[in-house]
Amino acid sequence: MVTTRFAPSPTGRLHVGNIRTALHNWMLAQNSGGDFILRIDDTDAERSREEYVDAIRADLKWLGLDWTREERQSTRLDAYQAAFEKLREAGRIYPAYETQQELELKRKVLLGRGLPPIYDRGALDLTDEQRAAKEAEGIKPHWRFKLDHDEALEWVDGVRGPTKFDAKLLSDPVIRRADGSWLYMLPSTVDDVDMGVTQVLRGEDHVSNTAVQIQMFTAMGAEPPAFAHEALLVGKEGKLSKRLGSLGCDAFREKGVEPEAIIALLSRLGTSLPVEPIADRAKLLETFDLGTFGRAPAKFDDAELERINTAIVHQMSFDVVKDRLPDGMDKAGWHAVQPNISTVGEVAEWWRLVTGPIEQPEFSDEDKAYLKLACETLVWGEDPWGALTSELKEATGRKGKQLFLPLRQALTGMNHGPDMGELLPLIGEAEARSRLLKAVG
Repeated sequence: MVTTRFAPSPTGRLHVGNIRTALHNWMLAQNSGGDFILRIDDTDAERSREEYVDAIRADLKWLGLDWTREERQSTRLDAYQAAFEKLREAGRIYPAYETQQELELKRKVLLGRGLPPIYDRGALDLTDEQRAAKEAEGIKPHWRFKLDHDEALEWVDGVRGPTKFDAKLLSDPVIRRADGSWLYMLPSTVDDVDMGVTQVLRGEDHVSNTAVQIQMFTAMGAEPPAFAHEALLVGKEGKLSKRLGSLGCDAFREKGVEPEAIIALLSRLGTSLPVEPIADRAKLLETFDLGTFGRAPAKFDDAELERINTAIVHQMSFDVVKDRLPDGMDKAGWHAVQPNISTVGEVAEWWRLVTGPIEQPEFSDEDKAYLKLACETLVWGEDPWGALTSELKEATGRKGKQLFLPLRQALTGMNHGPDMGELLPLIGEAEARSRLLKAVG
């Protein structure tokens, strides 16, 4: 059974890139009837906030991405310590004492020589006496995982295909800070083992992390999960955008974007499949396949999201939206205004054409005479608009804009809008006559 996980750090709100990663992991689990774990990576006690944990949960629920279970890294510190001790005893973890300034100087020297800025493992050359002397000076070590330069770092990536790294060209990663706090690498690996994660799908910026973590899995005697790395999101101009880092569910909700529109767009963004306004998640799941994912950056475009959202709104049934509609608006009212809106939030403005008040334009004497005739001609029946315009066309010879526009303006105060054949019965006979008479003056 497939087990995936979404592992956000609660140091801020989810943004569109996080949402896409969560969605794709959820879809992987759904397609196999597997587990989708929400893992809160809150080992950074200084920056983590409970309000962000609550916001992450709320955003995922709003999007309809339900998780099988939730885990918190802050409750698993003993597990990380146990793994740390075993790896240390096995010689795969060692202390290093360089300051950040010393490490930066080493990087600059290597770059100046045209060499890759790889950590030189200087800490391994220290004697026990030298280590003791540094600690006597109050210098606490940070801790690095020692890569095996003879062990192959390769896997078949679900998106990238066969992927290989040379361990000699990677720095031994720091896994624990001098203050004892954990960095991402080891806790994530321990969690994947303990939680039975079988599939890790994340952004391509984690590819080198995967190379390192594969050795951590094997050092702990565990089978690595299957890895896949999807291309990152970029703005429509083709560049990484700070704006994408702040574009999250709050921004979408504020714009009136439906969760289903976000799902429809992000489920296929960056794949060879067309982005379509598909509200049925079962249909999206049927076609979800890592084999369709491309290597090129996936371009996020607000205009495309708006297009998808409008189409989704035009598909929505009255039963789905009835609790979000203005008081008194029934199925006929929704059907009348639905083609004219791009978000459900726009309904209230169009419904005002029915409930009033409306502001009419000034009419010419000729149009006033025409509207007076309309009031006298109006017969309320099954299709009052069709009957009225047919009678007026025959009586006045008007057609097209001359026939319809003055009537629309008098009855709604607008030059355009919902189909008058549907709108006029909602306005009602008494109110329609009142508006026509008011226009006549």
